[in-house]
Amino acid sequence: MLVVDTGPLVAAADRSDKDHAACRALLEGDEGPLVTTGLVMAEAAYLICRQLGPDAEAALYSSVIAGDLEVAALDIADWERIRDLVTTYASMPLGGTDASVIALAERHRATRIATLDRKHFTVVRPRHTTAFTLLPE
Repeated sequence: MLVVDTGPLVAAADRSDKDHAACRALLEGDEGPLVTTGLVMAEAAYLICRQLGPDAEAALYSSVIAGDLEVAALDIADWERIRDLVTTYASMPLGGTDASVIALAERHRATRIATLDRKHFTVVRPRHTTAFTLLPE
């Protein structure tokens, strides 16, 4: 399982992004499954539409419809963990979207996260592993 954050989704959609090639290769080449949260989808959709327009936003939704990207539902325990992470790391601030990625990874005991956000995901200590493997490298 590869848990996907906002940055790689936006970069993969935007050919002018400096991380486009690496993110596209990761998302298209990983054996998966690729899983994300509704918070990530909302953030990515907003940024993609703002930067690239509604057709690019629709392409993001098409990836979910086609089964290339799964949007996992968050349960009460996930929301409690998100709240706890946002509170614990308030000085960064971590934010709910990144906290949702961490909560999802913890629930599934996933260690790999697709992200361009090295700061947040290297500082937070997950419950199930000593550190996340952050991709692309």
